[in-house]
Amino acid sequence: MAAVRSQANRTTELRLITLFRRWRISGWRRKQKLIGKPDFVFRHKRVVVFVDGCFWHGCPSCYRRPSSHRAYWDTKVRTNKARDRLVTQRLHSSGWRVLRIWEHELRPRNEARLARRLERLR
Repeated sequence: MAAVRSQANRTTELRLITLFRRWRISGWRRKQKLIGKPDFVFRHKRVVVFVDGCFWHGCPSCYRRPSSHRAYWDTKVRTNKARDRLVTQRLHSSGWRVLRIWEHELRPRNEARLARRLERLR
C-alpha cells in the first residue's frame, strides 16, 4: 500500500463541482492551504467542505471491512476517523464551519438531499 500514491478523490470532487454549478453555488476555491486540506473552501462564508470516501473514512452505511489484513484496515480506518475528528475540531476552533459529505451522497438519487444541505452555502 505504501507504493500507492493518492491523486486526490478526483471523480468525487468533479461530481461535486457539477452539482455546485447546477445549483449555482459559487464562491468556492480548491487547493487552499488550511489544516486537513479541504476539498473546497468558501472563504467569504468561512466554510470548508470535505468529500469523504466511504471506504477510506469508514462510512457507517457503506463501509465493508476487507476480509484480508483486517488488523491493518481496522487501524487504518480508525486513524482516518480520528484525524477527521481532529481536523474538524481545529477548524471549528479557528472559526470555520465544516461540511463533510460522504461519497455515496453524490449519487444521483441523493442529489436533492445534498443540494438542500449545500443551499446553506449560498
